[in-house]
Amino acid sequence: MVEAVMMIAAEDEMPVGKRRSSLMRSPQFSSLVILIVLLAVFAIADANFLSPLNISNMMAFLPELGIIALGMTLLLTAGEFDLSVGAVFGLAPVVVMLLVQNGGVDIGAALLAGLLLCIAIGAINGLIVTKIGISSFLVTLSMLLVVRGAALYITQGFPLKSWDQPGFFVTLLAGSFNVGSFRFYTSLWWFIGLSLLAIYVLRYAKLGNWISAIGSNRNAAVARGVPADAVKVWLFILTSVLAGLAGMISAFRISAASPVAGTGYELEVIAMVVVGGTALTGGRGTILGTIVGALMLRAIRNGIVLIGVPGLAYNIFVGLIILAMLILHALLQKNAARG
Repeated sequence: MVEAVMMIAAEDEMPVGKRRSSLMRSPQFSSLVILIVLLAVFAIADANFLSPLNISNMMAFLPELGIIALGMTLLLTAGEFDLSVGAVFGLAPVVVMLLVQNGGVDIGAALLAGLLLCIAIGAINGLIVTKIGISSFLVTLSMLLVVRGAALYITQGFPLKSWDQPGFFVTLLAGSFNVGSFRFYTSLWWFIGLSLLAIYVLRYAKLGNWISAIGSNRNAAVARGVPADAVKVWLFILTSVLAGLAGMISAFRISAASPVAGTGYELEVIAMVVVGGTALTGGRGTILGTIVGALMLRAIRNGIVLIGVPGLAYNIFVGLIILAMLILHALLQKNAARG
């Protein structure tokens, strides 16, 4: 933790030239350059790529995965990850709608119950990982199967009609607004607000120093008084809650809660985080990089369809870009170590 504080202080005291050079060698900067190149390529290949309608379509879905990616960034920085987020994304709105439609529960109370369920799932993940010592990969993979199976069982595999009556919660989670020719959803404000909060926590708060210290060297962090287990449990809870919140936002936006919603999202979210420059092994995280990674993957998904590449080829592009980014980040780290 002390080392993390000293590094931040050293960065703040750097001359402007050295700080600029350090920024240009950072993983998030290289990710940003690649994002700009991709946007330029897609814009040249198809003039509709930068049209207000297409940008509005991209921004409709981006915040939902981006919200999950924020929690995953903090968790990965601490040296853990959660493979159950996609299943939680699907289960939370299903439970909310079943409580409203079959249980006669008020929509506000049902939303609270859905979030409490997410807290319970995250707490179980965190406690098993920290207290029993099982790998988060195995624990959350098992939880993925349990949560997805529960969603399918309680719905018998059928999607539910979501809450579509006008009101406070619909506006709060899935309202829309226009900025000129662009149409955005309130989920964008959720994403922006949570991103700013995550940047503050990871970059300036003591908790952020703890998270980075735990991911870098857990034993050394504990020796300095960092409550590593408690921090990890709360990060698992946060990640699960953000996944559930994103699922509710999505269900309200499309007026449907499906038990299979979010399938594969766990890998896409991890890809966003890693592409942005967060270390898969922990100790280094960047919220700005995650935002860039989220924009990059959504642009790829949208752009390859516009230029006529089959949508089924999306995973090929994502896989190649992730591999290229991992190699690039590794080379940057080696160069930084030499410097």
